[in-house]
Amino acid sequence: MRIRPERVAELIKREAADILENDLNDPRVSGFISVTDAEVTPDLSFARIYVSVLAPGEEAERVLKALEHAAPFVRRQLAPRLKLREMPEIRFVRDDSLERGARVDELLRKIAEGETIDEEDDAT
Repeated sequence: MRIRPERVAELIKREAADILENDLNDPRVSGFISVTDAEVTPDLSFARIYVSVLAPGEEAERVLKALEHAAPFVRRQLAPRLKLREMPEIRFVRDDSLERGARVDELLRKIAEGETIDEEDDAT
């Protein structure tokens, strides 16, 4: 029976979120992130875990660096949960779609209220 990458990705997404929330004791990460998605290559050798970082600018970069540092730990914690023959390498990737969505909502609100949108507003 062939394991589908989509199913593995969904398992990784769910389990990684649990590990980051409950098992990772890193104050640089705690409370600042949310796992939004995961993608796995067809051969199950590599996985990208998308995270939304709830911190501004440089702080978000520090959180991502902390996640990069924690990736081997997360991978070791995932292995027994996923029960795969070989555990994919993992990489954390910032997902800024929530921020972009909020920005689009703000622009649409301004348009609906008749406000003008200047070049700074339009730089999305």
